[in-house]
Amino acid sequence: MAKKEFSFKGMTAEELKTLSIEEFMELIPSRSRRSLKRGFTEAQKKVLEKVRKNDKDIKTHTRSMIIVPEMIGHKIKIHNGKSFVELMIMPEMAGHILGEFALTRKRVTHNSPGVGATRSSASVSVR
Repeated sequence: MAKKEFSFKGMTAEELKTLSIEEFMELIPSRSRRSLKRGFTEAQKKVLEKVRKNDKDIKTHTRSMIIVPEMIGHKIKIHNGKSFVELMIMPEMAGHILGEFALTRKRVTHNSPGVGATRSSASVSVR
């Protein structure tokens, strides 16, 4: 079976990496475009600066950072409120927000009910 080739609005991953932020803005949805048009915050500028320097250990609390093409291929650790979640930026993630990929809530896994949790367990011997 042939592997499906990645394309973002008709562009390959290599073509996507060569785009400037202004050219990339025309390809993404309006919410992300508006955020980029307003400019980066100071914290977002620091993250982008580390990406441009090719730092190995990039940690950030800025979950609202939009993934731009120059971030593709980097490993970034995003804070989820308790710890840092390591994320490898893939071409499919371009235009999304970093926080989408570092979930802040754990999945609820229920166990068996404890003693006294149901009416029938009240009559069962504890020993």
